[in-house]
Amino acid sequence: MKGDPADLLRRMFAAAIAAAQPAVCIPPHLPAAPRGRLLVIGAGKASAEMARVVEANWAGTLSGLVVTRYGYAVPCRRVEIVEAAHPVPDEAGLAAAQRMMALVDGLTADDLVLCLISGGGSALLPLPLAGLTLEHKQEVNRALLRSGASIGEMNCVRRHLSAIKGGRLTAACHPARVVTLLISDVPGDDPADIASGPTVGDLTTCADALALIRRYGIELPAPVRQVLESGAGESVKPDDPRLRGNVTKIVATPQMALERAAEVARSAGIAVHILGDAIEGEARDVGKALGGIARQVARYGQPFTPPCVLLSGGETTVTVRGNGRGGRNVEFLLSLAAALNGTPGIYGLAGDTDGVDGLEEIAGALLTPDTLARAWAIGVNAKDALANNDGHGFFQALGDSVVTGPTLTNVNDFRAILVLPGLVVEQA
Repeated sequence: MKGDPADLLRRMFAAAIAAAQPAVCIPPHLPAAPRGRLLVIGAGKASAEMARVVEANWAGTLSGLVVTRYGYAVPCRRVEIVEAAHPVPDEAGLAAAQRMMALVDGLTADDLVLCLISGGGSALLPLPLAGLTLEHKQEVNRALLRSGASIGEMNCVRRHLSAIKGGRLTAACHPARVVTLLISDVPGDDPADIASGPTVGDLTTCADALALIRRYGIELPAPVRQVLESGAGESVKPDDPRLRGNVTKIVATPQMALERAAEVARSAGIAVHILGDAIEGEARDVGKALGGIARQVARYGQPFTPPCVLLSGGETTVTVRGNGRGGRNVEFLLSLAAALNGTPGIYGLAGDTDGVDGLEEIAGALLTPDTLARAWAIGVNAKDALANNDGHGFFQALGDSVVTGPTLTNVNDFRAILVLPGLVVEQA
């Protein structure tokens, strides 16, 4: 190929983010004006930008409240934007959730609620059930984040400890009609898992949540265990009459982002193979597996012929054992680097499309064929960094972190492995 491989990967990542911008995906799905009032509510890393796009494309009157992550607010004239903490909730998120439930109280059948939901909304709406506190929610959330549980499993537990998730927000809006526009950040695009499904019915139960708690060996505060064991945390089910007549639309998905990135690679003359938009599992295991595939492509031209790009999305997990600085994307890249062991001609980029991998304002990182050699030259070891969950420390030392700033959207993780030709071994 012509040009810089790292630049191609960066342009692909930028295209994936651009494909999920609210300005692109929200206007085609706006509902017709109601007879009564329009109330706009929402939560998530993209929710403020979603609200701004609604304002710009809505001719009538509207009002509302959305909550987004610190640093992700954008100016709106008629919808109030509140910032709160993610991934561990805080008092600002609690206050916003309380105000949101108060806003939807007393609506009529002539009113319309437009709910704008994106990834991150679960932590941003931490309204605990009666008998629980924000501190209980924070404790459980931290334990889930460290456990290695998948996003679907974490959200199952969260739904059964919440007074707003698991369909409870829509139930509170009744008898008003609710239209929910979703930007998906979860494998499989299940609306019940996007921000823990505040506006959709939930098929899981308190028993399911307890089974997950046992599976991951999480110690629960006594009041939390009581809520789950008593069934007091049961969520709103899909056949609940308060949910009838409402509309839920997914307007942007990880697959859409991968397809846009693929167009960039193809325009550069590179074949693209999308391996999946919902790949889950331990980040280090996924890195090792995809590294093996990439080496097979480079060495034998199987199952694909280089030059090619292997694209994937989804949400891996990290079971935290060390005390380093990292996230699932840089953890994946560290494992990929170890698996490739400097194989010539293979480059990679992994990043979170919301611009935040783990707890830091770093989207992800770049991997080059000489990553391990450059690291060794400055006394940094990839396997040691992986053991310490220190992906950010490793790639920052090399100057290979990918920093985007707030992207104002969130369609999960992006992984691209570029395999260039030159090493294919002829078969006898």
